[in-house]
Amino acid sequence: MKRADLDAARVAAMPEILPGQSVALLQELHILTREGKMNQDSRRKLKQVYHLVQFIEPLLKEIQQDHAGVSLVDHGAGKSYLGFILYDLFFKLQNDGSHVYGIETREDLVQKSQQLARKFDFPRMSFLNLSVAESTESDLLPQRIDVVTALHACNTATDDAIRFGLRKRAKFMVLVPCCQAEVASVLNKNKGKMPSQNALTELWRHPLHTREFGSQVTNVLRCLQLEAHGYQVKVTELVGWEHSMKNELIVASYKNLPRGRPAARLQDMLQALGLEEMAARFFTEQPAPDEASPGRSL
Repeated sequence: MKRADLDAARVAAMPEILPGQSVALLQELHILTREGKMNQDSRRKLKQVYHLVQFIEPLLKEIQQDHAGVSLVDHGAGKSYLGFILYDLFFKLQNDGSHVYGIETREDLVQKSQQLARKFDFPRMSFLNLSVAESTESDLLPQRIDVVTALHACNTATDDAIRFGLRKRAKFMVLVPCCQAEVASVLNKNKGKMPSQNALTELWRHPLHTREFGSQVTNVLRCLQLEAHGYQVKVTELVGWEHSMKNELIVASYKNLPRGRPAARLQDMLQALGLEEMAARFFTEQPAPDEASPGRSL
């Protein structure tokens, strides 16, 4: 048997490769080697992306029932593993004007992703050299977006992605937060200002606890923020903790739910933890009445 046939047979026998998936694309993404092999790090990375795809694909199909042409923006795209694999497994089979946008601050990665999209003839993929915050104001993106994703967008980039989704009236947001340090720093700074009888400060008395508690508080506040804008929020694990410590998955679906209680609880939490100075980060302007319900992409 020829070497190429042996390589093809080896790849075909790999359970990680899904039916219809482009082996050449996985090789270009350096998930597979040229010989069709996969190391443990690549296997772990691919498993995370697959799990995320499994959460996202039903959302895309739900949008298609409402209108043709799904728009998805992936923030902090990096090498665009998620965008390319989503396009390969789902979007390339659609002929309805669907589009995937990758937002990334590193220009070299944007250029490489643009080249890769051209090489594999993925015409409905665009890559923009912008920060998440800049993309919110950019006229290079549609006024409305159906799905917003952010996989391991560091620290406040996840908050910028949420703000982007709220501004674009996204129907769904799929977020895997990473490296939440800002809340922990404010907790630590204001520790001495809390009343001495407040036993809650024991939750962040030690530096390690400050970091871990600050990370959890950050995501709880994000969930309340989304609920205060009418979203239904589900929080779960992306994959097993043995694969990644940055493993919390937040899926927000716009349902036009009552906003009063989560908004009040958000305010209560900020006050109880001495985080009032962070109100602007987690309180965002409510959409105008004619913008309250996310609509189809333009």
